[in-house]
Amino acid sequence: MNKIGLHASVWVGDWSADSARTAVESTAKAGYDLIEIPALDPSSIDTKLTRQLLADNGLDAGFSLGLRWDADISSTDPEVVKRGRDLLAGALTTTVEVGAGYLGGVLFSTLGKYPAPLDPRGRENVVRSLASLAADAADAGVTIGLEVVNRYESNVLNTAEQAVALIEDIGADNVVVHLDTYHMNIEEQDFATPVERTGAKLGYVHIGESHRGYLGTGTINFPQLFSALKRADYQGPITFESFSSAVVNPDLSNNLAVWRNLWSDSTDLATHAHKFIVDGLAAAS
Repeated sequence: MNKIGLHASVWVGDWSADSARTAVESTAKAGYDLIEIPALDPSSIDTKLTRQLLADNGLDAGFSLGLRWDADISSTDPEVVKRGRDLLAGALTTTVEVGAGYLGGVLFSTLGKYPAPLDPRGRENVVRSLASLAADAADAGVTIGLEVVNRYESNVLNTAEQAVALIEDIGADNVVVHLDTYHMNIEEQDFATPVERTGAKLGYVHIGESHRGYLGTGTINFPQLFSALKRADYQGPITFESFSSAVVNPDLSNNLAVWRNLWSDSTDLATHAHKFIVDGLAAAS
């Protein structure tokens, strides 16, 4: 059975004590199994409180982040790469301290538009850095997910095929492909082929609409995706991700260009998405 997850940005824009409590309790009340917590600044997360809140509400957790321009492992500048590796190490420590089993997202580059293609030397830095992170994560029982995003958010991974190739070069069993329907809608030919091409390496799926609002109101072919996941016997998490100017994290909202108010009722959005995903999986053939 797939665990159904929800991105914390549906509820809150930070991870203060009050925000953490709101997000965890609201996610559990809406019927989800897992909450995905942004770890843009891992040091700001109260891991003891978060772990207790998750236990009290019977939720699993995963963490996600994107790197910064001054801390980017795809850079050719050794100092920038080092800061990127330090940021990833901090995120892994937070993941372990909370008791979560997944760390994913744009772990391989800055979350932003690059002015040129990836330098081969930068790709080598990505491979070395992620191989080191994967080794540390394996010792802690954590899976590393590489999220395939569109060309305006990274120049490293834009397609499922690229992700599979990078993971093969990294050579670690605990590194998986993280697909996202919002990005697939921009970069892939359809919603079934990427699932087929990733095969057993697929380990995490983001469900998001083409405009990041209510599921079923955009252009994503969800029946095609759900059917592909069923044929592939995909057993991993399926997490709903949506952003609106109604909930603002200054860094994440600006990086993702969340300029419009696509929804204002977080509870209605979350409960609608949960039913949409569960019903879609059940109807898949």
